[in-house]
Amino acid sequence: MGSPVILVADDHPLFRAAVLHALRAAMPQADVVESASAPALGQALLAHPQADLLLLDLTMPGARGFSVLLHVRGEHPQVPVVVISSNDHPRVIRRAQQFGAAGFIPKSAPAEAIGEAVAAVLDGGSWFPPMAAERSEADAELAAKLAQLTPQQFRVLLCLADGLLNKQIAHELGLAENTVKVHVTAILKKLDCYSRTQAAVLVKGLEPESSA
Repeated sequence: MGSPVILVADDHPLFRAAVLHALRAAMPQADVVESASAPALGQALLAHPQADLLLLDLTMPGARGFSVLLHVRGEHPQVPVVVISSNDHPRVIRRAQQFGAAGFIPKSAPAEAIGEAVAAVLDGGSWFPPMAAERSEADAELAAKLAQLTPQQFRVLLCLADGLLNKQIAHELGLAENTVKVHVTAILKKLDCYSRTQAAVLVKGLEPESSA
């Protein structure tokens, strides 16, 4: 295997620099690609579809809680994702795991933890801090429902959650308004929702609770 390609998605330059430093120390041969927003990450994933690992911050411009994690898992299932977050509430860690992450590194963890987690996941394993939160059936159900959506439907759903009308969604995603209408109908059916508002509430549930 050549040099591993590792994507780092975080909007804080200082934190990206710290992660880069930890990665360089743990695996000097790694090729690291940085992104500071969800759209930039989308471009990086298209440019590096064979990336070996993604280190993902949950709170970035263009991201809504766990939406990016679910989106990446749906569109690039071959890329393992390790979530890095300052919110290390046990339920947030548990939800990251249920939504398909291969690992979770609290931002408060020592630099060595990044190297440890990356090595474990590149080796085909997983890396999570000890968790007190129980597995949630509601989250498991939500993850299963969202997994039925196509990448395009997922994008439409996130626009719905922002309160956009079909015409605005069509403009935003470069689609015909009729296509958006078809997507919305399919989304509501797959998610067992009877209204756009109910679907928006469902997406709201992807936002990590505060750790307070």
